[in-house]
This record gives sequence, structure tokens and C-alpha cells, in this order.
Amino acid sequence: MKHIETNGITYIETVPGGTGDWYFGLSFECGDLYEAEEIYKSGRPVEGRDLILIHYPDGTVYRPMEKTAGEYSEAPVYSDGGIFILNVSFKGSEIRILRFECRDHTTETVAVLPLEAVKDCYNLQLHVSPVTLTRQGAEDRFDIVWPERRSFKMGERESFFLRDGDRLFFNKWYEEGDGADYRYWEETVIRDLDGNVKEVLPGDVRLMPNGELWHLK
Repeated sequence: MKHIETNGITYIETVPGGTGDWYFGLSFECGDLYEAEEIYKSGRPVEGRDLILIHYPDGTVYRPMEKTAGEYSEAPVYSDGGIFILNVSFKGSEIRILRFECRDHTTETVAVLPLEAVKDCYNLQLHVSPVTLTRQGAEDRFDIVWPERRSFKMGERESFFLRDGDRLFFNKWYEEGDGADYRYWEETVIRDLDGNVKEVLPGDVRLMPNGELWHLK
């Protein structure tokens, strides 16, 4: 058995984006990013969030950034030899996108945006590919915040999960009936960057570790 010191982070998962070599773990002192934002706005302290990256198979642990009071990070994504991290500085009113270089284990800042670029941090996340910062609001509105700006109304019960060039993939769920007649199913809605529906697929689409897309139907 391999023993890995994580400083109390006991849950890890694969960094999404087409890699089986890297895993990440996050501490949850303030819940998710939006909850941390609400805590900070209320005047209570946000002590920061610990983010670790673990390389497989050797189990080496990396900390691409220091845990800093008044800042909070979200789940990273992998793209083109780097791991991209969303970090929000509430005290500095900035949204930062960082890149951890998998080859030499250095971290650099890729982009800095004003926090006012988004209504709030509700469902503010990084996706691939290319690396894209998105926000999905409770009002069923989908926003691309970076590297370009796009915004459109989604359909009901849709949730964005993947970008493939100019194609945006949304999961949509349905349910009907009750008791023994209850039925639940899902489909994948593919939209262009303007929000126009280009294709609807039964079932789900998954991004595999080698970068290939699998349609499960």
C-alpha cells in the first residue's frame, strides 16, 4: 500500500480534460466557490483553500499555489500539457486563471479578469477544450467569460459540461410518470457559440483520458 501525505485531503479525482496521469484534491473550509463568496460578502473570514495535484503512478504531491486568506479556488482542468486552475481573490476583486506546467512543475498566471466581469461566482468553472471559463446562472443563462465573451439562454434542465472547439455540450434530463410508471432519461444537446442547437444526441458524451469523445447511448 502506498501512503500519500495530503494534509487531510482524503478525496481525489482525475483532472478532467484528457489525462489519466494527474489527480486533484480540494479542501472545503467554505464549501464551493460561490459559498465562499457569500461568506466573504457577509464579512466573515475566508481562510483560503488547499489544492493539491497528485501525479500517477508515483504519487508525488504538488501544491501549485499557496493557500491564501481571502482567496478561493475551484476544480482544475487539463489541456495541452498543463493544468489550469481557477482562483478568485475576493480581497483583490480579481479572477485569475493559472497554469501548472506538468513537465517542470512551475505555475504561471495566464489571465486576470475583474471580479465584476461576472454577476457572481455561481457555477463559475473552467472547462475544455480550449480552456474556457464559464458561468451557468440559476436564471438558466449560460455565459462564456473567457477567452471570449458569449451569453445566451439555455433550455430548461440543461447543464453545460464540455467544449469541443466551437461545439458546446449540454446535458439535459427528463422525467415523467410516477411510481411504477416513473421514467427518467437524459440527452446531450450540442450548441454553437451563439447558443443555436446543432444536434441532439440520446444519452451522454464522455471525454476519455486519451482525449477521445465517447457517445454513450
